[in-house]
Amino acid sequence: MKKTLLVALLVLVSLSFSLFGAGVKETTSGPIAFSVFYSDNATLPFKHDWLTVTEVQKRVNAKVEFEVIPIVDYQTKVSLALNTGTNAPDVILYQSTKGENAALSLNGAIVPISDYEAWTPNFNSRVKEFGLEEDVAALKLKDGKRYFLPALFDVPFYDGGLILREDLLKKYNLTAPKTFDDLYQVLKVFKQHNPSSYPLTILAGPRVLYRMTMPAWGISLGKNGASGSNTLSWDYATKRYFAGAISEQYKSYITYMHKLYAEGLLDPEMAEPIDGDRWTQKLATGKAMASYAYYDQIGGVTANSTIDGFKLQMYPALAGPAGAHHQPKSKTGSGILFPIKTAKRSDFEQLVRTVDEMFFSEENAKLWCLGVEGTTYTVQNGKVVFSDEIRNSSEGIYKSLQVKYGCGSDVTQMVWVNAREMTKYDENYARINAEVEAIGDVIQAIPPTPKFDDRKAEEAGTLQTPLSDAFERWNSAFLTGSKSIEKDWDAYVKEMKSLGIDKFTELYNTSL
Repeated sequence: MKKTLLVALLVLVSLSFSLFGAGVKETTSGPIAFSVFYSDNATLPFKHDWLTVTEVQKRVNAKVEFEVIPIVDYQTKVSLALNTGTNAPDVILYQSTKGENAALSLNGAIVPISDYEAWTPNFNSRVKEFGLEEDVAALKLKDGKRYFLPALFDVPFYDGGLILREDLLKKYNLTAPKTFDDLYQVLKVFKQHNPSSYPLTILAGPRVLYRMTMPAWGISLGKNGASGSNTLSWDYATKRYFAGAISEQYKSYITYMHKLYAEGLLDPEMAEPIDGDRWTQKLATGKAMASYAYYDQIGGVTANSTIDGFKLQMYPALAGPAGAHHQPKSKTGSGILFPIKTAKRSDFEQLVRTVDEMFFSEENAKLWCLGVEGTTYTVQNGKVVFSDEIRNSSEGIYKSLQVKYGCGSDVTQMVWVNAREMTKYDENYARINAEVEAIGDVIQAIPPTPKFDDRKAEEAGTLQTPLSDAFERWNSAFLTGSKSIEKDWDAYVKEMKSLGIDKFTELYNTSL
């Protein structure tokens, strides 16, 4: 009898080790099934049969039900699901704990995933590999817990900046600008040779220009300001917020922009949103010769131009009074969270481990970026070589991988390796990024978000809106000259102070 029990016990121990001890998933009950919210962008519509989507489910032995929600409705649907707890999926993609999600987290609607660190070994490995421990720790809320798995970037890459006519630089014997003073001189020459032109045009609206150029003056303000405060800026040396909107740095910046505007070097239509088609035509026809935009838009403009020798080029960030800086970017991005109801699943640990492997393991990180080796690409002499179909696509490698295979989607790609991303662009783009990296500290980190309690959050919100409205009004007036920067500056500062900009700054700094 004792011998029989001993044998049975040994068999049981052996089975337990084979299933769990060696790290192999238990598969006797079939694939793990779970539901996911997916934010769908009309420029990259989700496909259930994308190679990335089907392949990753095979690899992790999962059956995923994607609920595809248009991006315009996404946050509303997420908010409703988290607030009510009804119709919530098991997993929500493309989320962070900024805004409402912070309050929902602290009120128990979202799983504090940092409590389950042992279940996310792949995420942990990528954080350590990229040296992002401090960045990830900064995502903790007031209770010291983190509520989502952020996307991770080893090096933020330079995907947009100053784009101008390289062929005209050569024609007029000009050197490529390296500073904003250089740019002013280049734009003046362009204007002299084409007096009816407005050499520098804007894509979408002023916010694109401002967010890409203000950091060279040591500020980031307005609707796309890095801090989200609209009127405050971050001092990277002192690690404190300051009232950027009334600073000498801003006064110097708007003085420069007004000079461009007053001399006819800056598109006067910039106050209106300039849509992609109009923007393309301005550049393609030579009515404008420069812009701040994104590298992958150069091809579309070039294809629409009939000008002989037409050639656009993107340039590294120009230096201003504060150095060569571009719009700040974080090394963490929107990622994955789990509604609290998911924690009630009996297989919650298996689910978390599956999601971790699905998005953060080294092999699946490659999948979401490059596709499947042998299908979308091969590796030859250590170099990624894409299939002929992808390399010869009229859309280009990057867009072809996105649309046909689901690679490179902000919603599903959680690990971004700069060197890997560069394989999807041409050598020119890789060269530009190498130059930017060599300059050093061009792309600074997004400033930390203050950890307001409910009372301070309400007070900050009450101050932010009127300050932002006043700044936008005065900024437009200073730019166009309807208000004098020299004569009306004191009145502007007085109004901003009366609206509480000093108190607003204090609230941010005391809540870091």
